Amino acid sequence: MIKLSQLSLRRGDKLLFENASVAIHAGHSVGLTGANGTGKSSLFALLMGQLSADLGDCELPSKWQIAHVKQETPALDQSALDYVLDGDVAFRELEQKIERAVMAERHDELAELYAEMEQIGGYAAHAKAGRLLHGLGFAAGEEQQTVASFSGGWRMRLNLAQALMCRSDLLLLDEPTNHLDLEAVVWLSDWLKRYEGTLILISHDRDFLDAVVSHILHIEHQQLTLYTGHYSDFERTRMERLALQQAMFEKQQKQIAHMQAYVDRFRYKASKAKQAQSRLKALERMDAIAAAQVENPFHFSFLPCQNLKHQIIELEQATIGYGDHHVFTGINFSTTAGARIGLLGRNGAGKSTLIKALSGELPLTKGERKTAKDLRLGYFAQHQLEQLQSNDSAIEHVLALDPKASDQDIKNFLGGFGFQGEKADTAIAPFSGGEKARLALALIVYQRPDLLLLDEPTNHLDLNMRDAISFALQAYEGAVILVSHDQHMLNSVVDEMVYVLHGQIHEFDGDIAAYQSHIKNQLKAAESENSSTEAVSKKANHKANKAQKNRIQKLEKMVDHFTEKLDEVNTKLGSDEAYLPENADQLQRWMEEAGSLKKQLDDAEQEWMELSEALEG
Repeated sequence: MIKLSQLSLRRGDKLLFENASVAIHAGHSVGLTGANGTGKSSLFALLMGQLSADLGDCELPSKWQIAHVKQETPALDQSALDYVLDGDVAFRELEQKIERAVMAERHDELAELYAEMEQIGGYAAHAKAGRLLHGLGFAAGEEQQTVASFSGGWRMRLNLAQALMCRSDLLLLDEPTNHLDLEAVVWLSDWLKRYEGTLILISHDRDFLDAVVSHILHIEHQQLTLYTGHYSDFERTRMERLALQQAMFEKQQKQIAHMQAYVDRFRYKASKAKQAQSRLKALERMDAIAAAQVENPFHFSFLPCQNLKHQIIELEQATIGYGDHHVFTGINFSTTAGARIGLLGRNGAGKSTLIKALSGELPLTKGERKTAKDLRLGYFAQHQLEQLQSNDSAIEHVLALDPKASDQDIKNFLGGFGFQGEKADTAIAPFSGGEKARLALALIVYQRPDLLLLDEPTNHLDLNMRDAISFALQAYEGAVILVSHDQHMLNSVVDEMVYVLHGQIHEFDGDIAAYQSHIKNQLKAAESENSSTEAVSKKANHKANKAQKNRIQKLEKMVDHFTEKLDEVNTKLGSDEAYLPENADQLQRWMEEAGSLKKQLDDAEQEWMELSEALEG
C-alpha cells in the first residue's frame, strides 16, 4: 500500500500539497489528474525518493521495485533489444552470474543458476522484449538496430518498453501516449490492463484513462482526493457539482441553440444538407462535453470563414516524398467545405507527410495540388512551435499578423487561451511546450482559416485545453483534417475517417470504436501467430536445452575423469624411476598417454564452454 499522511510539499515558493492524505492499495490502477502545475510530476518524484516531504509522511513498501520512463535516452551503440532487456534487472544480474561462473568453471554453481534462470522465466526474456517492441510500433528487424539510429520520439518508445520490461511492483507513467500513434495506444491500454502491480498514470487522454484505470486521484486546492471508477465517472461526479454555476452553463446552451437554429434552417436545403447534418452530429457531441466546460479557464471560438467554396483542396496523381524516397505515388485526395476527416495510420505510414503536402510546405514530386481561390489555411504541427519568436511576447506575435489590432482586443482574444496579464506581455522563451502549443493554436484561430490541418494538436495540452479545442471545433464552419492519437478528440470532431497504409489512402467505413476493434483484431491475429511460432520454438528450445544440459553434465564427468587420469600419469612422469635406462619404453608410453589425455581434456573443456555459453545466450 502507498500511504500519504498529512503531507505538505513546496517547490520553490509554490505550495503544492498541504496536509494531504490518501491511501492507494496494492494492485490498483490509478489515473493522476489535476491542472498543469498542481504537482503531478512532483508527486512522482516524491514516490521515487527524489523529493522529500516538508511535512507529513510518504510510505510505501521498502522492497517494492519501482519502474518509470526515463526522459532522456543517450545515443548508444547498444541494440534496441538489449536496451529493452536492461529493464529486467533480475534477468541481467543472473546473466552476469552465469557468465562469471562459466569463466571460473564453477560447474556445480552453474546448474543452480540455470535452474534459477528457468524459474524466473529468463529464457523467455528475449521474446518478451520483442513483443514489447512490436506492440509499440517497431518493425521486424529494427530490434537489432542501435539505439543511436532512432529519432527522439522512437527513443522515448524504447524508454517506455524498458520500463514495461521491468519486474515492477509500482509502475509510474507520465503521459506515455505522447509519442505513440493510435495503434500503439490501443496496444498499450490492453497491456496495462493486464499489469499485475500498482499503476499510477498521468494522462490527458480521457479515453485512454477510461480504458486503463479503476481509480482517479485528483489534485485540487493542494489536496489529494481519490475517486473510485473510471475517468468518465469522476468527471461526471465532479461536473454535476460544477454545473450549478448556471451562468457559464447557460452561455454554452446559447451556443448549442445557435447551432440548432442553423440545423433547423438548412437541414432540408439540398446545398446545405451536408453541413447541416454535420452540425447535427456536432450538437450530439456538444451535449456530451458541455458540462466539462463549466470550469474551464480556456474559452475561444472560430470566427465565420470567409471562403467556403465547395471544393477546398485537391491532390491529383500526386507523388510525395523526400528526395528519391517516395512515401505516396500517384494518389488522389480532396476535401470539401465543412468536411471533418480523421487521418489514421501507424507512425511512419505517412500521415504527417500527407499533411505537409496538403499545406504546401512539402512540394509534390509529381502531380498537382489545387486549392480554392484565396483559401485561408491553418496548419498546426509540433515542429512549428520552434518557429515562434522566443524574444517576442504573445501580443507581439498577434501584432505581426494584424498590425492594426488594438492591444485590448488582442488581450481579450489571448485571454481565452490562458494568456492573461503579464503572461501576454512577456517574451515566450521560458514558456512550456503546452503554452507554446496554445499560442500556436491561438495564432491559427486568429487568422480565420477555411481549412484546418491539425497534426497531433493535443500533445503537451491538458484536459481543459483539449476540451476547449474540441468544443470550438464543433461550431467551426470550415473543413478539418485531423491527425491525433487522442480518441476522445477524434470522436468529438471527425465525421469520416481515412487511413494511410503502404503509400495509399483508404476510406474506413466506421467510427473510432470500429477502428479500435479493427486494430485489436489485427493485434490478436499477430499475437496468435507469434504465440504459435513461439510455442513451437519454445518446445524445440526446451528439447535442445535439455539435450545441452545432459551433454554438459556428461562433459563435466569426462573433464573430471581426464583430469584424474592425467594427474596419475603426471605423478608417474615426475618420479625418479621413470627416467632409469631400463624404463625407457615405459616412459615413452606414459608420455604418449599424457599427450592423449591432455588433448581429450582440452577438447572436453572447449565443448563444455561452448555449450554453456550457448545455453546462457
